[in-house]
Amino acid sequence: MTGRPTPHLPSQGAGLGTAAPFYPQLGDLAADTAKGGRVGVVVLLPRDGANTYHLRPPSGGEVWSTPADGTTLRPVPAKVTHATLLPRDAVYDQRASQGSLAIRVHHEDGSSSESVLILTSADMERLNAQTERILAKRERSLGDSP
Repeated sequence: MTGRPTPHLPSQGAGLGTAAPFYPQLGDLAADTAKGGRVGVVVLLPRDGANTYHLRPPSGGEVWSTPADGTTLRPVPAKVTHATLLPRDAVYDQRASQGSLAIRVHHEDGSSSESVLILTSADMERLNAQTERILAKRERSLGDSP
């Protein structure tokens, strides 16, 4: 993460994870597992005169309630915009017949995180062919410049 604030996730520090409770703040987006993952904007907090969280669909609509302990709520992550390669060696796992590349995943809110791109043998062949086409186009364009 870049440390930049995410407008739809609360600032909960490094403790946020699968085991950490999620306590959304007013205006946060939250997915309600009791409603099949339905996403809503938190419009009322339990401490604001209600015994439950109140959520409304982002595009407007009917408000619904969820338990005050937040057990059915999950954070809604920022959308991914693109991924870039990290300057690390690729790894090939012969037993699994797959390769992996370290990547940085960039998000709509400006944050990023490290991940791994796993490639099957067929994926590696396709990536190699596509990379060769990109390099050939680059070479042609460099030959066209003055």
